Amino acid sequence: MKKRLQLFGIKTPFFVPFLILLSLLIVAGGYFYSKKCHHQPSGELNDFQQIIDSKELNVLTLPGSMSYFIYKGEIKGYEYELLNDFAESNKLRINIKLADNETKLTEMLENGEGDLIAYNIPITKKGKEHLIYCGREVINEQVLIQRANRKDTVLKDVTDLIGKEVWLIHDSKYYRRMMNLNDELGGGIQIRTIDKDTISTEDLIEMVARGKIPYTVSDIDLAKLNKTYFRNINISLVVGHPQRSSWAVRKTMPGLAEEINRWFENKNNPNLEQINKRYFEMSKVSDRMKPMLKKGRISPFDELFKKHAGQYGYDWRLLASISFQESNFLTNRSSWEGASGLMGLMPRTATALGVSGDELFDPEHNIKAACKLLVKLDKYFSRIENKEERIKYVLGSYNAGQAHVMDAQALAEKYGKNPSYWEDVEPYLLLKSQPEYYNDSVCRVGYLRGKETVNYVSSVLERWNYYKNKVDSASTI
Repeated sequence: MKKRLQLFGIKTPFFVPFLILLSLLIVAGGYFYSKKCHHQPSGELNDFQQIIDSKELNVLTLPGSMSYFIYKGEIKGYEYELLNDFAESNKLRINIKLADNETKLTEMLENGEGDLIAYNIPITKKGKEHLIYCGREVINEQVLIQRANRKDTVLKDVTDLIGKEVWLIHDSKYYRRMMNLNDELGGGIQIRTIDKDTISTEDLIEMVARGKIPYTVSDIDLAKLNKTYFRNINISLVVGHPQRSSWAVRKTMPGLAEEINRWFENKNNPNLEQINKRYFEMSKVSDRMKPMLKKGRISPFDELFKKHAGQYGYDWRLLASISFQESNFLTNRSSWEGASGLMGLMPRTATALGVSGDELFDPEHNIKAACKLLVKLDKYFSRIENKEERIKYVLGSYNAGQAHVMDAQALAEKYGKNPSYWEDVEPYLLLKSQPEYYNDSVCRVGYLRGKETVNYVSSVLERWNYYKNKVDSASTI
């Protein structure tokens, strides 16, 4: 051994300390290497840190009333608001990319077109092979939608459905589930289908609430959302098997998944509770009474309506009708989606019109800004020469945003209808709640709960006509 060491020029007395020093260096290096690896997720190193450094989060989702939609020019949707709060807490800018369906969502994620699916997709054994499910885990069930007025009998067991009519969209997942349930019960459920493409599941829920059909079926989250529109429905009877679902990221992004889980688990985040209340508790409809006139006056704000309507060339009674529809003449009113003040202005829109902060709830500032908005919308539809027709487009845009109305015009034109005639455009506003229409290439802004906009235009015009018949248009200024 001694001779062998001497061949390398190493003297024996110094060799043992040399080995000890070398061993210590190896151990220390291994410690720091393992420490570094421990703090970096596997796959893409520091994947969440890379997102933080880029200051952008690329997100995939589907349009819809629960996930993502544009209302009065602002992005809304339960999943989007959760996502937005997560992004803001990490100072990230969101880039949204919409998919056509759930299958496309996962394909786009795997192809690297996004970092995260912000939509509740089913949790499956196969999915776990290439996805990390994260965020709020939802147990989604299909429930029976039934009317629950005082004299109605509420069904409490699926066997009570025997002999009852359940209305469904043909070949939908709800239709398939009820067909299976009917087989499980040995038959007897009277399954009725609607094939009209203008009818959505949410339309069927409204039909139940209004007594036009007895029963339909929906996912529980959609049912909870619609219960805020229709208080007289019962959604307690489960008719479908539970399905777990959540958001998802690629297998190579465990750091992002971990941060999303941590954010959802934060019990001290007041925004989560507020978002839940807005979508699942706050009523989406106001208790509007029949318009009442007192000594020839429509409201306490008639003089302001006259003053600003005159400046901008509008009938003041139209402003009053819009105000009643938006706020019932309450100056401090804010809707669930944020429309505020007498004229129901969205904060961002109001700011663009020169009104912000407490001014939004000041009657004069609010009415003046609303008049500016009406003039602006009127210019968008200046090609419609008939003034009576044009005001319908203006009102529809005031409610939903002009981009949705322009989408409906584009659809109407595509299918051979007159885009300058409201009765031809109305059906396509309704159709914008259906994927095959809001995903059409001629549409720019996707999903819309179009029935609300159609009803809004009709209600404002009907009330305006009532005011015109009852109240003199003359200004007292």
